[in-house]
Amino acid sequence: MIVIHHNPECGTSRNVLAFLRTAGCEPVVIDYLAEGWTRPQLLGLFAAAGLSPREALRETKSPARDLGLMEENVSDERILDAMIGHPVLVNRPIVCTPRGTRLCRPSETVFDLLDALPLGPLCKEDGQVVIDETGART
Repeated sequence: MIVIHHNPECGTSRNVLAFLRTAGCEPVVIDYLAEGWTRPQLLGLFAAAGLSPREALRETKSPARDLGLMEENVSDERILDAMIGHPVLVNRPIVCTPRGTRLCRPSETVFDLLDALPLGPLCKEDGQVVIDETGART
């Protein structure tokens, strides 16, 4: 089973979802902005992905700066509390597969979680080719 913690408003998240589907996967899609997060869920995801809360913090297009989370002395506990209150603070998409869990930014990092690459050509949201017409990663 593959799970994507997805923000439908995010181009990278939409692109990763499209890559998964092109690879023949139909993941469980969790719209975390609508569903929110729990502390155990975040701790489990971050541990599986090898991320600290600070590393998973979305700094742009989020209230991170306004909430004072950008300062070096802010604790992981405070960041986690803020993420629970403001789900948009979690960077996305986070993808979980039998091969591992990863924050898939840039979008082509999802390929490392798949058993087989999707057929190309495939492009990122900015038009950059990531799998060419021969099926090779670029």
